[in-house]
Parts: sequence; C-alpha cells; structure tokens
Amino acid sequence: MLADKLPDFPWDLLQPAAKLASSYPAGLIDLSVGTPVDPVAPAIQTAAAAALDAHAYPLTAGTSALIAAQQSWLADIAKADAQNLATIPTIGSKEAVALLPMLLGLNSSSSVAIPALAYPTYAVGAQAVGAKVVLADTPAELTQAVDLVWLNSPSNPTGNVLTADELKAWITYARDTNTIVASDECYLTLGWDTQPISILDMQLTAGDYKNLIALHSLSKRSSLAGYRAAMISGDKKLVAAILLARKHLGLITPTPSQAAAAAAWLDEAGAQSQKQVYLNRRAVMQQAFVAAGFKISASAAGLYLWLTRDEDCWSSVNWLAERGVLVAPGVFYGAAGANYIRAAMTETDAKINQLASRLM
Repeated sequence: MLADKLPDFPWDLLQPAAKLASSYPAGLIDLSVGTPVDPVAPAIQTAAAAALDAHAYPLTAGTSALIAAQQSWLADIAKADAQNLATIPTIGSKEAVALLPMLLGLNSSSSVAIPALAYPTYAVGAQAVGAKVVLADTPAELTQAVDLVWLNSPSNPTGNVLTADELKAWITYARDTNTIVASDECYLTLGWDTQPISILDMQLTAGDYKNLIALHSLSKRSSLAGYRAAMISGDKKLVAAILLARKHLGLITPTPSQAAAAAAWLDEAGAQSQKQVYLNRRAVMQQAFVAAGFKISASAAGLYLWLTRDEDCWSSVNWLAERGVLVAPGVFYGAAGANYIRAAMTETDAKINQLASRLM
C-alpha cells in the first residue's frame, strides 16, 4: 500500500491542540493551515459560472485562453521569457508537488534534495516513489548527485527569500550537473521586506530554461484554494513530458476552474487588493506576537510569520491553544523548526484584531 510508505499526516497530530483552542469561550482564531477566508473576486466567479455547462472533457494542457493568461502573468510578474518556456495548469500546487517525482520518472534509485525547513509534501512526493530524501539549502551542501532539487522562495514555513545570487548558483548547478531544479514560488507576489525573484526571471536565465521549472498558484494570490488552480512552467522538454504523463493519468483541471484561473491570472488589481489585506493583518499579528514575547525570524515574504520564544514548539502551540489561538508547530517542517511556530495570515480581520487581547 502506498500509505505504508508515507509518514503520519502531520495535521492529525495537531488535533489535541485544535480541540483545546476550539473550546475557548470567545471562539477559535485559526492561524494553522492557512486556508483563505476572503471572497473570490466577482469577475472570477462570473468567469467560472459562465463555464458551468462543461459537458465535454477539458484539455489537460489548458484552454488557449488559460495558456495565454498564464504566459502573460509569467512575462509581466515573474519577468520570464514566456516565448522560450512552456506552461500547463495543474490541479492546485500540492498535487503538482506531490506527483512531480513520479511524473519525472523517479524511483527507488533516485534522490531528491529539499530544504532543511520545508513544506512536508516535497518529502512525501519523493517517498511515494521510494526515492531518497536529502537536505540541502545550497549547492555546496550536496555531496552526492541528486535527480531533483526543490527550492521554495518565499519559503513555507519561514518566509525566507532566495537572493538573485543564490538562485543563480542553483541555475548553474542545474546546468553543470544536468539536474532538474524545481522552484516552488507560490508566494512570489507576497513580498513584504524584500521583493522575491522568480527562477524564471530573464535576468537570471537569459531565456535559457534547460532543467528549470517553477510552480505558481492562485490559492492565496486570488483566494482560489477551492478551485485548485496552479501551473507548472519552464523547460519545454520537461513540461512536455510532464504533460504527456498527466494526459495518461487523467490529471485535468476542470473546465470551470480553468475559466476562473484564466480570469484570475489577469486580475492584477484584485491580487494587489488581496495583498494589502494580508499586509494589514501581518502588521497586527507582528505587534501582538512580539508583545507576547515571541521573536520574528525571517518572514520577509509569504503568507506566514515564523516565530519563536526559544522553547519547544509544542509548548508554544499549547500556550496559544489555551488562549483559543491555533498555529502550526515548526517541527512539521523539519527538525530545525523544533523551537518555532508558524502563524498564517488567513483569518478574518475581526479575529486577527482580537490577538493582542488574547495574548496579553
């Protein structure tokens, strides 16, 4: 059974704290998973509704309108040379992360490098095909050949952002070693203290995308988590091979979601409005957590605050749960997170504004 190869589902381990936090008299403030709470823009809902008469099979490669919208966003926002890369839609970014090792043909003889602090699904995707997982945050840390490297900038959970020089080092590594480098950039547009850079940026690649792919998502940018709308872009040969495998496996984004995504990738005004909502919440959260004795680490971009009180993460999780606040323990993301917690900016303004009084 595939499940036998995989670790315990981390969020199941949070249930006792979730139960405690939910029992708080004034109600739960959920800063754990990071599920969007803000409404989908009316124009995006209208685009989805107009595609509800979806009697035919959708295109795995995406409609021409969706591909054009993705290319436009990649050129305008990721600063990519859209003519020299390929792009396809995926059923959300988690599916793409989890299945990428399989779609690339990796197996028990393969190795996958992930950051020391990382979204757990990078390791899960490798474990699903029996590949070895190694930890590396720089090319110099790789003392053995690997088949796939995962980057994540801005990072989930820390909010750390890779610099142009750091990304160039990985691009050089991909070219020199013929290794595939996949950059998860789902929070690319949520820069706060610094501006994140895409690995597809022409200033880094000069339009050469050999062995490079990037993942981008609409889940947080446009509150489309429920639509499962994301994309894989980059090396034309790699993307073509991934597309062929997806066709065989029936991994198809539904027609209404494709229509919504086409509208959302072009809705920069709506994305900027949503970003301002997160920025306002971030400021309130920073003040409340610092006043409660937490230190903010990294967190220069992305959807989360990476926090510590120099104690075991579960002590922090339970202390907050007693006050009706649920966060994610840092150990979910690797041993290096044992003294940290992750707090998401995805709660209503009304609840975020209650944090200071809860944490006094």
